[in-house]
Amino acid sequence: MSYQDKSIQCSDCSTTFTFSADEQEQFATRGYTNEPKRCPTCRAARKQSTSGSSSYGSGGSGNRSYGSAPRQMFPVKCATCGKDTEVPFQPRGDRPVYCSDCYRKTNPVKRY
Repeated sequence: MSYQDKSIQCSDCSTTFTFSADEQEQFATRGYTNEPKRCPTCRAARKQSTSGSSSYGSGGSGNRSYGSAPRQMFPVKCATCGKDTEVPFQPRGDRPVYCSDCYRKTNPVKRY
């Protein structure tokens, strides 16, 4: 298929940019069916802002990702040892809550 350069208006900054024939061919080989709606400058800025807010793979807060807020923690006393600790859920009062050490003792990891 023969591609021709196209002029497209950026949805973010409203400038007109060229969607070159080479870029169109690259898009087609990657299976993309839509034309870009942002100019290269705005695409780069958007990519930078979304990758910068993600903690996935960047040593962020544990395994939480996509820039999520830190978990709310709730103070409790361990039902076994009485130690003050925090848990990432609000206890309902109908079940015992344990510190991490006592939880590991009562619920050992099953290995297969």
